[in-house]
Amino acid sequence: MSRQEVTVKLLSTLLGLATSCAITYFGVRWLVNAMDPTHREKKAARKKAEELLRQVGVEDVKLSDYELCIAANIVDTLTINMTWDDIGGLDSVIEEIKESVILPFRERQLFSDSVLLQPPKGVLLYGPPGCGKTMLAKATAKATGAKFINLQVSSLVDKWYGESQKRAEAVFSLAMKLQPTIIFIDEIDSFLRSRSSNDHEATAMIKTQFMSFWDGLITDPKCHVMIMGATNRPKDVDAAILRRMPCMFHVGLPGKAQREKILKIIMQKEKIGDDVNFSQLAEATEEFSGSDLRETCRIAAINRIREYLVSRENSVDQSHRQAEDRQITMSDLTLAVGKMRQTKLSAIRAPMPIEAD
Repeated sequence: MSRQEVTVKLLSTLLGLATSCAITYFGVRWLVNAMDPTHREKKAARKKAEELLRQVGVEDVKLSDYELCIAANIVDTLTINMTWDDIGGLDSVIEEIKESVILPFRERQLFSDSVLLQPPKGVLLYGPPGCGKTMLAKATAKATGAKFINLQVSSLVDKWYGESQKRAEAVFSLAMKLQPTIIFIDEIDSFLRSRSSNDHEATAMIKTQFMSFWDGLITDPKCHVMIMGATNRPKDVDAAILRRMPCMFHVGLPGKAQREKILKIIMQKEKIGDDVNFSQLAEATEEFSGSDLRETCRIAAINRIREYLVSRENSVDQSHRQAEDRQITMSDLTLAVGKMRQTKLSAIRAPMPIEAD
């Protein structure tokens, strides 16, 4: 066999091996993607992330696949309609947030020479549910003009070993590339609860990785990244996390004057009768949260529609006029307060489910 024939045979063998390896690689890759039920969701999340980045004005930043997965949680602050005027009864908390969080966050050049006046790298909003913690976080993000990452814990979880830790790292690397950035974690106690020996290994590693990179933010004075959490169970949050969130704001149940202001804000765009007495309603809604007050007003508005529908069946000719003239009256709101209070009492008195042995 001549040298030329040997060379041709060797090249054909190498070409065959390369083709076989390529087919095997792409075949295995296709098989893995086909077996992954979340493959399409991940692909859609990447497209969503790229679109969101364009909306917030980020175009020339190169992101990894892990960072793109986290970028799907970005919220465009221009689409946030929440302002300080929409939050009633929390004037003292709002003033503290403006002074200790927003001012040093927006006017960093005024405090560049002071270490003590740097914006906090961790902020915790805690208090009973339905009192406006999430609303405060949204209004803070809009006021600071920062990029807002509403972090969903599910976006950190992956079935492959070690991938969750890489995603936890991507949270901070993405925030650093987009800074100034606010990372918001709602119900932070469900993610960063107190560690114990019963924790799953993967969960423990995610928490450790998250806190490790969080420390990197604290030690870097030029970093414009802040983590904001909200919880109604602060005692369940890990002590090491609470140490990293020194700036805490208690968002409690509104008092009478606060409830009156909240009711006026909720009803300001509704048709209400002249007999509506907000002071009397505030007195009758003791221990109601802001969410409870909104639900109370919604029940009153539904009662107005219910009566209109009944009257329309009885008198078709006057139905249009009745729909325009009918206002939310004090009797509607009083009835709604009674229904809401009964609902709250029923929920408290509901028997706990008995677990089977």
